[in-house]
Amino acid sequence: MTSWKVLPVFIALLSVIIFNLDSSSDPKGGFQSKDGAVHTPVPDDEPSVDSWRRYIVRFRGYKKADEHKFYLQQNLRSDGWRWIERKNPASAFPTDFALVSIDDQLVPGLVDDFGKLGFVKDVFAESRYSRGLLEKESVDAKEMKKPGKIFTSMSFDDGGYSNSTFTWNRKLMIQRSQITSLFGAEKLWSQGYTGAKVKMAIFDTGIRANHPHFRNIKERTNWTNEDTLNDNLGHGTFVAGVIAGEDSECLGFAPDAEIYAFRVFTDAQVSYTSWFLDAFNYAIATNMDVLNLSIGGPDYLDLPFVEKVWELTANNIIMVSAIGNDGPLYGTLNNPADQSDVIGVGGIDYDDHIASFSSRGMSTWEIPHGYGRVKPDVVAYGREIMGSKISTGCKSLSGTSVASPVVAGVVCLLVSVLPESTRRDILNPASMKQALVEGAAKLSGPNMFEQGAGRLDLLESYEILQNYYPRASIFPSIVDYTDCPYSWPFCRQPLYAGAMPVIFNATILNGMGVIGYVENPPVWQPSDEVGNLLSIHFSYSDVIWPWTGFLGLHMQIKEEGSQFSGLIEGNVTVNIYSPPARGEKVPRRSTCVLQLKLKVIPTPPRSRRILWDQYHNIKYPPGYIPRDSLDVRNDILDWHGDHLHTNFHIMFNMLRDAGYYVETLGSPLTCFDASQYGTLLMVDLEDEYYREEIAKLRTDVIDHGLGLVVFAEWYNVETMVKMRFFDDNTRSWWTPVTGGANVPALNELLKPFGIAFGDKILNGDFSINGEQSHYASGADIVQFPRGGYLHKFRLHDSSESGATQNILQTSGMTKVESAILGLVEMGGGRIAVYGDSNCLDSSHMVTNCYWLLQKMLDYTSKKVKDPVLFTDTVRQAYALHKDENQLPSRRTDLNFSRYSAVTDKELICRKDARFEVWGTKGYGFIVAGNNRKLPGYPSADGRGLGVPNMTASDIDLELGNTWQENNGKGSVEKKGLGGTLSTYISSVNYNKKMDFWSLLNRDEVDMLNIGAAQWLVPTFVALTGLLLCLSLWQMRQRRPKRRKGSGRLMNL
Repeated sequence: MTSWKVLPVFIALLSVIIFNLDSSSDPKGGFQSKDGAVHTPVPDDEPSVDSWRRYIVRFRGYKKADEHKFYLQQNLRSDGWRWIERKNPASAFPTDFALVSIDDQLVPGLVDDFGKLGFVKDVFAESRYSRGLLEKESVDAKEMKKPGKIFTSMSFDDGGYSNSTFTWNRKLMIQRSQITSLFGAEKLWSQGYTGAKVKMAIFDTGIRANHPHFRNIKERTNWTNEDTLNDNLGHGTFVAGVIAGEDSECLGFAPDAEIYAFRVFTDAQVSYTSWFLDAFNYAIATNMDVLNLSIGGPDYLDLPFVEKVWELTANNIIMVSAIGNDGPLYGTLNNPADQSDVIGVGGIDYDDHIASFSSRGMSTWEIPHGYGRVKPDVVAYGREIMGSKISTGCKSLSGTSVASPVVAGVVCLLVSVLPESTRRDILNPASMKQALVEGAAKLSGPNMFEQGAGRLDLLESYEILQNYYPRASIFPSIVDYTDCPYSWPFCRQPLYAGAMPVIFNATILNGMGVIGYVENPPVWQPSDEVGNLLSIHFSYSDVIWPWTGFLGLHMQIKEEGSQFSGLIEGNVTVNIYSPPARGEKVPRRSTCVLQLKLKVIPTPPRSRRILWDQYHNIKYPPGYIPRDSLDVRNDILDWHGDHLHTNFHIMFNMLRDAGYYVETLGSPLTCFDASQYGTLLMVDLEDEYYREEIAKLRTDVIDHGLGLVVFAEWYNVETMVKMRFFDDNTRSWWTPVTGGANVPALNELLKPFGIAFGDKILNGDFSINGEQSHYASGADIVQFPRGGYLHKFRLHDSSESGATQNILQTSGMTKVESAILGLVEMGGGRIAVYGDSNCLDSSHMVTNCYWLLQKMLDYTSKKVKDPVLFTDTVRQAYALHKDENQLPSRRTDLNFSRYSAVTDKELICRKDARFEVWGTKGYGFIVAGNNRKLPGYPSADGRGLGVPNMTASDIDLELGNTWQENNGKGSVEKKGLGGTLSTYISSVNYNKKMDFWSLLNRDEVDMLNIGAAQWLVPTFVALTGLLLCLSLWQMRQRRPKRRKGSGRLMNL
């Protein structure tokens, strides 16, 4: 009897094991790589390369180079690595890093050995920097190093080109004014302030000795591998002339400033990380006052460079840097100018218009899980500025690398205003930035992400410094929804109840000390009772260092304000304190005030509300995320943020003009209430999806009536391999992490609807009812359900010929009829998909498709069927089908978790979701210890799991027997996705019966039922076994007992 009693338990346990093994096998399958490397084979025809790579070893403290060398030699084996001597002026001072070369065959082990040493902070592959736009050097993923910078191209002559390929052929018809006169420098000169005793470091291409335009060249240093101190390009000389030139034709602002010329770029415009680190250390050791860096790049994750800039400013060096020449595109700020401790400078022309070449904000460090900061800090004239030539005479250049020395020259002049004995007690990077931004003149046309605080105003900043006392402040200090266009994008869309929080990211400037703290949580102080309708949650820097921090406002209107219309005004106050300064005994304290004037409207109807998925976007850095349009050769990376307020800002304005309200979701799809939105808009997404997200989206569309609009992009593994770069510095290959979009992941998201994209790369022009459109490296639709409307056009297919870094040539490509636009009704919701997003992205748009987007949204949100898109000729009588094994597949040689916010990450709602789901898994989940009910969805059961009852008959996808068979075999296995299989999203309780037998047969297309199967099927098997055992036991009890020794076996 004992064996029969345990049989049901054994069957149940066996069932659980079988189902868990099946549904969770190899969760990272296609992405797993033991060393996280990009294992791209080198073709036989590739040139041979040196097998040694250069690495930067950072230490936890400063010591003489010989001491670091001895330490490494004593603690590491001698073979496989070499010490590289750095003979430059910094070698006379202690250093915090070493430069070594490591045998390529021994890299993984030796890098680990270096990192295990107690005095070693970290190890990075050295980057090669280039100011040539197309000379990008790249790094293989196995370097554990972020890609190096593409530096801002040098300022260009009239008629030359910028990073945006903008040309300026018109000459000013009036006599050029001295740039110094436009800012009133003569007034300070007349008072005897000329930049005297101010150490000005110019990091550039050097300067020639005894140049007639300069009266005070104190030192020239060379940090390159070329044996010269001279400037053979002219850029460094020009920058120095704008700052401190004394020629009457091209005067500088501070002619008596002490010039320290740091030659950090070769004649070929090349530099290396170690050159910059040594030069920065030398600037710190020699007590520079101001440093100008008229260069930059998009890689803000180059930690050795970024952290050294922090150290530089922490040592009271005021750094001024060009914001970049990548305008008029948004989200194109360059590093280090985008750092809050650096004065980032944009460019304007003589009419106070933002120069076309000037990069625009916001900062993209915080995207996709937050909101960027306001940059540039100020703008200055950067068009046709006069400066010094290499040997003698003057010339005109344009660019932000010209606007930067304009501000640097002003800073030098302002520093000289203060007595040298007390200068460093008052002036620091924060106090100087306060003087500049508070004194700047706000321009009437540009918004805050174009002009920052406004045009530089020397005399106003001078007055501020004359009466300055150490204090903290907030920049920007005002958020005014009635001040358009300056407060764009905030002024374009009012607040309303039920919306995702509106995030404003302000910068704390702490002029009291290099380090500071927020003394108490910030406080919202409304000016009247109406202000209590506003709820603000705050996030802020734990430590304000160096000199700056952030203050994030997460603003929501309370539910009781759902019908309110009007203005809410008040102040946010925050108290900052810093340790006592030299000679003081008590901490310094200051109260900062941020003024708010917000416009509020009644909550719009669901049909006018759109939710933009920001969470599933991945951009450069941290990895090689390739451009979306393969016929664009001068911008190889997807680095503009892919945000509504960066490269999709024109689309955002169009949607607002059309009467739609657009909110941003920076958390997983489980973190929004679908009943509040007409459409979820998913454009150019590169990340993976949690299983819970896939399940919830299906529920949201089918049962909650959510509309879904998807704009995909190209994805072709063969093309990705052909797009790789070889970096002759690190001796490594760099291959794209994904395609223009992550089509394999997107196909899994759309699989419950019977929709999938293929791996063709389509290009060409087409027309819908006279509307001309251009398809730029888009994907084709290869699966689509019966009854939908599918538009096909004859386009060039470049997927077979492969893509390179050159412009795609249409000759030799095949023109094939391909489906690119589909619209279909699914249960209570509607779906529209399109294979190309370039027509929405302002970065490299040929022709826009805003007209198409609006028709798609009218359909998904308002059920409006435009006769142009919904004709019987394009309606599908049969389902479009392609075998699952023929769909685009993921790369199998890549550890995608290094770039993903999903893979191997916990599903959690962040602070850009509604307040009520912060820190939870989203609507329908209950987090341990938290049993509150979330609005819009009933609470899940006590296990935190609620599974809606759905059947395969709920949605007729008409996909055919072959698809059903494939789905039955493999739909459970989802490779490379984060999340778990044990928890699924809860939703409303449906009045439908579950198709129990289909669960057993595993023929459901419904992903949610797979979750249910994990407990339903084992339970069913266990109960069946129990009943069987009871029946057999009863039969045995009724059977007569047999005599012992009969030798008969019991008949089971």
